[in-house]
Amino acid sequence: MADKREIVMDTETTGLEPKDGHRIVEIGAIELLNHVPTGNVFHEYINPRRPMPAEAFAVHGISDGDLADKPPFEDLAQKFMDFIGDAVLVIHNAPFDVKFLNFELGRTGLGPILMDRVTDTLQIAREKFPGAQNSLDGLCRRFSLDNSKRVKHGALLDSEILADVYLELCGGRQSALILDAQQGKTEKREQVDANYTAKQRPQPRLTNLSDDDLTKHAAFIAKMKGENLWGV
Repeated sequence: MADKREIVMDTETTGLEPKDGHRIVEIGAIELLNHVPTGNVFHEYINPRRPMPAEAFAVHGISDGDLADKPPFEDLAQKFMDFIGDAVLVIHNAPFDVKFLNFELGRTGLGPILMDRVTDTLQIAREKFPGAQNSLDGLCRRFSLDNSKRVKHGALLDSEILADVYLELCGGRQSALILDAQQGKTEKREQVDANYTAKQRPQPRLTNLSDDDLTKHAAFIAKMKGENLWGV
């Protein structure tokens, strides 16, 4: 079974709509392999080359000064695309982030990211818990996950939290452990099967059963005929 690679990610922006001149200011992404974080991370702050609105600053706390010496998106675009590769992207409220990513990628001649490679955890949560509070904070409460560090939004922190939420939406940590165990057994069995060559005995194995024991056994099997596989 091939390893399943996924990228859990989030962005922070200057506003709600790229067509109105808003830009990405932070990308955070973490790699999962078979639902387990590998420690491989992409995290960059980005200079949007425009002032930070007060409303956006109130959400994520990223100021103009924080971004003054940071590279523009076009300097990071290829690095980002190399990191995500062809992995499935796991995003909460995916249409928002993908809209911004495709706007930025389009300006550099890269992309676009197609929605058929994206898993939207908000959509999954709404299907599982219709009418419930399915924000990231709401799902943390539902699954008893610690989000106490989330005083403000942050792309990398939110990605780490989302990875835990996503795992719960997929069935929890036990599900991931079972998946890994099953995969390990399958790989081990395939390896054994590939290297196995049956050997024939040079002569029938001797038995310690007496002739009387063999006669009694044959009589017992005869009684069960029609009720067991041996008598078929």
